[in-house]
Amino acid sequence: MTLSAREISTQLSALVSGDAVITDTNDMGAYLKEPRKRFHQSAAAVVIPPDVAAVQAILRWANENRVAIIPQGGNTGLVGAQVPLYGHEVILSTAKLNAIRSVDTAAGVMVAESGVILENAHKAADAVNSMFPLWLASQGSARIGGVLSSNAGGVNVLAYGNARELTMGVEAVLADGRLYQGLNALKKDNTGYDLKDLLVGAEGTLGIITAASLKIFPKPEDHETALVNVADPEAALVLFQLMRERLGSRLNAFELIPHIGLEIQMRHAMLDADRTASHSPWYALVEVTRMAGTEPGALQSALEAAFEREMISDAALATSLADRNRMWDFREQMSECQSKEGASIKHDVSVPIAAVPALIREGIAAAEKFAPGIRPVPFGHLGDGNIHFNFSMPVGADPKAFMAQYDEAMHGIIYEVVLRHGGSVSAEHGIGQLKVDLLKQVKDPVALEMMRAIKTALDPNGILNPGKMLG
Repeated sequence: MTLSAREISTQLSALVSGDAVITDTNDMGAYLKEPRKRFHQSAAAVVIPPDVAAVQAILRWANENRVAIIPQGGNTGLVGAQVPLYGHEVILSTAKLNAIRSVDTAAGVMVAESGVILENAHKAADAVNSMFPLWLASQGSARIGGVLSSNAGGVNVLAYGNARELTMGVEAVLADGRLYQGLNALKKDNTGYDLKDLLVGAEGTLGIITAASLKIFPKPEDHETALVNVADPEAALVLFQLMRERLGSRLNAFELIPHIGLEIQMRHAMLDADRTASHSPWYALVEVTRMAGTEPGALQSALEAAFEREMISDAALATSLADRNRMWDFREQMSECQSKEGASIKHDVSVPIAAVPALIREGIAAAEKFAPGIRPVPFGHLGDGNIHFNFSMPVGADPKAFMAQYDEAMHGIIYEVVLRHGGSVSAEHGIGQLKVDLLKQVKDPVALEMMRAIKTALDPNGILNPGKMLG
C-alpha cells in the first residue's frame, strides 16, 4: 500500500520530534532548489534526524513501507542527485549530524559526521595544526556526506587525491536500517572487499553515510602561488610537465584559465585585474606547498627555468596572502561569473592529461562551427585532466532561445570529443538525475550489470535515491 503524504508526515513525526519533519512546500524550498535550478519537483516531506539511531529508524520504516528516501547534505550538488525526481520522495537531511567525533594527529585521521560543513572540517583540522585538503568553491555550505557521496574532487586532487582517496572508512545506514560500522584508521586492512569505496561515490543509492574517517595532513608552513601567462593549452601542458619534474609532490595545484574569464570578471567588478595578471590568452594558476624545514623559492626557481626555456612570457608571484587569495578568487569565480553573462552550457569532463589540449582545441572548433558566436569558457584542473568545458551564450542572445536550440546538442558534440580521447563524461560532479541516460550510453555494459547487482543486493526494494545514477 502506498502511503499518502499525510500518512508519511504522521508516521515520520512518530519516529522523530515533530519539528524535525517539514511538510509545508514553502518551508521545504531551501531543500528543493538546487544550484543550477534545473530540477523542479516537490517532496512528500523533509526529515532532519538528530542522530544516527534516528536515521536507522527512518530507513527501517521507509523500507517496510516502500517510501523513497533522498539523502541530502548541503544541497550543493550540480547533477540533481540530492533533490526529488518524482515528487513523492522524502528528503533526509543530515544537517544535525554535525559533530567532529575525534581528531588524531598521530594517526593522521579525523572522524567527522556526515552533516559537518566542509569548511568546519577545515577549521577542526587547522585547530590542531593539521589540514584536511579537500577544497571546493562550495565549502561554506557543502557537507561531508554529500562531498563523499559524490566523490568530489576540488583543487587539490593533484597532490592529495579526490574524496575517495581521502577517506579511510565510513559509517553508513543501509536501506533496511542496519548500521555498517566501517570507521577505521588503518593504513592496511586486507580482509576482503573495500566496502567503503562502494559507498563513497554512490550518491546515496547504496546507503546513507553518517560519518567518515578522513585523512588529515601536517599543516604547510606556507604556499607559493603564481599566475603564469601561457600562450595556449599546449604551452600549459609543457609547463605542467616542467613543474612536475622540478617540484614533484610539492606541486599542489595546476589550474588552467582562459582570458575570457578575466574579461568577464572585470566587466562585472568581481576582480581587480591590475593586481592579478597581465594580458595573456591563457593563464596557469600554479601553487606549491612548502612544509616546515624547507627553503622558500622553489616555485620561483622553477618559473625561472621556464623563462629560460621560453615556455612562458610573464608570471605574477603572490607576495602576500591577499595576492594568493586574489589569484584563487580568479579561479574560483569562473563558474559564478558566467551566470552574469546570461545562459551557459556546462560540462564536467576529464581526459588523460596529455589529451587536454586536443580536447579543448577540437571541442572549441566543433562548438563554434555548430553555434557561431558562442563563447567557449573551458577551465579547470589541467593537472588531473578534469576540464569544466563551458560555453556562454553569444552577446545579446536570448537566454531561453539559446538553451532550447543548443543545450542538448552541445552536450553530444563535446562528449563525442571526450570519448574519442578516452575520457569520462563526469569527472567530479557525478551522475545524479542529469546524466542517467548518458551513463547507459557510455558505460561498459558489464560494469552496468555489476552496478545493478550491487544495488539490488543492498537495496532490494529500491528506496534509496530511486531514479538516480542507474535510473
